[in-house]
Formats: sequence, structure tokens, C-alpha cells
Amino acid sequence: MWETVRLWVREARHIAVLTGAGVSAESGVPTFRDAQTGLWARFNPQDLATESAYRANPQRVWDWYVYRREMIAAVSPNAGHEALAAFSQRHPGRMTLITQNVDGLHQRAGNTDALALHGSIAEDRWLDAPRVCCQVDKLEAGRPPRCRVCGNLRRPAVVWFGEHLPADALEAAEQAAHGCDLMLVVGTSGEVYPAAGLAFAAHQSGARVVIVNPEPTPLDVVAEHCLREPAAVCLPALLG
Repeated sequence: MWETVRLWVREARHIAVLTGAGVSAESGVPTFRDAQTGLWARFNPQDLATESAYRANPQRVWDWYVYRREMIAAVSPNAGHEALAAFSQRHPGRMTLITQNVDGLHQRAGNTDALALHGSIAEDRWLDAPRVCCQVDKLEAGRPPRCRVCGNLRRPAVVWFGEHLPADALEAAEQAAHGCDLMLVVGTSGEVYPAAGLAFAAHQSGARVVIVNPEPTPLDVVAEHCLREPAAVCLPALLG
């Protein structure tokens, strides 16, 4: 099975890779729900990841994201991230990396053009549409920072529950899914849409789909092969 998939990688004109939380977990990044520890254990994570929660208690939500940023800053890309980045650098234009992860580890490994479907936890944006007075270099410090003139808040640049994915990234991901001849689905639960739908789109367009995940997923039904290994083990062997 491994040699077959390695052959498919060599033969593929274009490869789309969809990654999820499992890849980052191998670096020590807690999954969304696993981040509920210590002071945060009493909160439902969905109560900390909506616009309404932020408007109701911006300091609480801001502090939770600061906490998560600190956890992410303490870890490094693993061999899976590095294998993807090295392959992209050796084969420019042959791979589109699509990630559901917000931690930036793919980018830190060298995949600077990764399509981040759920945004970036390291970045901020305005909560409301910015006015002329909303200048990033003139923020009023605080938890969270805000425009010193109109009070518009800064917020983490991630996709919260109930929000749309960034249109440009989603469109590019859909094009890659429809245009690839091989899709690797790595470390994702396959339960979060529309990202999970990309695997079905690739399959329906005639691409081979390979799942890399130690556990079964709902996407296994469209897979040619399921490699039950962690990304840090599997990807260097497939892409090296």
C-alpha cells in the first residue's frame, strides 16, 4: 500500500493536501477542546469562539486567545509539516496545501502560501468594519486593544462558529480539489464542513484520495487507501 501511494505521489501532476488538527497535535498543540484546561476548564469552547461571546465579554475571549497563542508559541513544526514544506520547495506548483489549522505551523515550516481556511490565531483584525479613524498604529492598549477614537475592538483573525470561511481561500481550495489528481487528507476528523467536503469534491472529480490518520474518519468512504499512521511518520515516507 505504501509503495502504491508513493508511486501516485511521483506520478501526480497536481496534489492537494488537506490538513487538520491531528497534524498540529503531533507538535503538542492542544486541539480546540483540549485547550480547555486550568482556568478555562469551566467554559464550553463554543462559548469562547463566537462573535456574540466576544461582544458579551471581550476581555474573557481575548485572554483565552492570548493563552492559546502562548501555547502555540512554545511548540515547533514537526516532521509532517517539514515534509510538506520540503516537497513544495522541491516541486514548485505541484502541491496546494489547504489547512484547517490556525496555528501557523505550516507557514513556519516553509509553506508560506498555505490556504488557511479558518484564519490565523497569530493575527488580529477589526471586529466591526473599520472607519477612517481605525488605524492599527494608533491603537489604545487593552484586553483587547481598540481604536482610541471610535472604540472599535481588535479580534483574533480566526473563523468563529457561525462565520463564513474567507472567500478567496475557500475558492482556491475548491479549485485545487477539483483540479488535483491526488488528494492527501491528513490528520482531520472529516467532520467540519465545508473543509471536509473538499475530499468528496476531489473524489467526484476523479482524483485519488488517500487518508493519513491513525483513526477512522467519515471521509474513509471516498479513499483509495487509508494509512493508519501519524502524519509525522507517514508524510516523510511518502514525500521524501
